[in-house]
Amino acid sequence: MVHRITRGAVLTLLVAFAADAAWAQAYSAPKARRKFISVSYDWQFTQPLHFLEHPVQDLVGRPVAASQFEAYDYRTRDGEILIDVLEFSRRGQGAGVTLYPFGVSVGPALALRASFEDLPTIRIAFTGNGAPPHYALDGARAYDLGAALVVADHSRGFGLGSHAFVGGGVGRIKSDVRDGDRLFGEMGGGLNSGPVGVELSVKFAWNRLTDPVDHQFLTVPITVRGTLTF
Repeated sequence: MVHRITRGAVLTLLVAFAADAAWAQAYSAPKARRKFISVSYDWQFTQPLHFLEHPVQDLVGRPVAASQFEAYDYRTRDGEILIDVLEFSRRGQGAGVTLYPFGVSVGPALALRASFEDLPTIRIAFTGNGAPPHYALDGARAYDLGAALVVADHSRGFGLGSHAFVGGGVGRIKSDVRDGDRLFGEMGGGLNSGPVGVELSVKFAWNRLTDPVDHQFLTVPITVRGTLTF
């Protein structure tokens, strides 16, 4: 009799365990609702990249070398022209709007972004035999259009969520003295609670202008971005 009761109890426990396991596999927590638009404000700190080659060497039109322990920053390799970078401003602001055509919640999503950002003020002085005119890029702003792949893990309500993204695009440059265009790639990620979020991104931008000569410069803005997503 005791043996039958024990077998019955074990069988009951096994059935209960199997039912509980099946329920756990079938159940999944509700996903956060999809969001379709995000607006942002950006604070940037921009680093130059390969500044000797672009734009300094582009503007001079001959090989350039960096100087050490001198009153100027660069000189042509023949020593004829001395080059002094008077200003390269690093801090700037920007803003943008990101659209998620199919929504974003949990998993991968497509993002389309339109934005603008300040470009550095650049002032370069040239002196010597055959030196070009002084160079200035003032009031420059880039207007960008891009696309990105976003992988998100958003939470319901005001729970803490996260996302990461990688993408790229094209842009136009407008300034007080000259215009141009550019290509860029960008990657980053962020955290959000409800509609409020913060992102950190790094962008590699190849900026091209044609006045006074065809020249380029590479910028790497590191951006902290405050976002509202709906």
